[in-house]
Amino acid sequence: MARRIESLFIDGPAGRLEALIEEPEDGAITEAAMVCHPHPLHGGTMHNKVVYRIARGLRRSGTVVLRFNFRGVNLSAGSYGYGKGEIEDARMVLAFLRSRYPDLPYAMSGFSFGSRVILHLARDLAQDPDAVKPVRLIPVGFPTVRGLDIDLADCTIPRYFVHSTIDEFGPKDQIEAMVGQLQEPKSLTLIEASDHFFAGALPQLEDVIANLPR
Repeated sequence: MARRIESLFIDGPAGRLEALIEEPEDGAITEAAMVCHPHPLHGGTMHNKVVYRIARGLRRSGTVVLRFNFRGVNLSAGSYGYGKGEIEDARMVLAFLRSRYPDLPYAMSGFSFGSRVILHLARDLAQDPDAVKPVRLIPVGFPTVRGLDIDLADCTIPRYFVHSTIDEFGPKDQIEAMVGQLQEPKSLTLIEASDHFFAGALPQLEDVIANLPR
């Protein structure tokens, strides 16, 4: 049976946000996930090839996936929000996803800039005693060259970092040091690839995402 795909708009803090929901091709849906795209000012969209592979890997594992464009990207209203606005976009999209699938556990993933967004949002959720926490976070290609400006000291949500061995925005020694300083539960999977965008290794990226712990 062909998977269910729905294009839609979600109300965001700066206007409507263009989004796409895709359900798994086969089997029961066991999780819902939001996936965030790379930097809006550098060509990032929900159709980025890494974001697409993340979404496909998640669907293979039984996850319904919601991708969306941040404010000002393609058909999404508004303009670049300097990171803070994009975190608020993600917060409202996540609320929509959870209202659509209220009985499912949820996860968050993001590539590059998107990985920073989900970690900021997770930090906020971890500090809110009334918030329902995600079951896992999947930051892909976290840009370490911009620093870790996120206090994750109190975050006990499982974090599964996925990274290219050659990454101009997140050198291998930097991501290893950063993840090493975080408390458990956490993991770092390194994929032999040629650059930040997993050149030459996109199928391997998809396989890693599909087989991460649940």
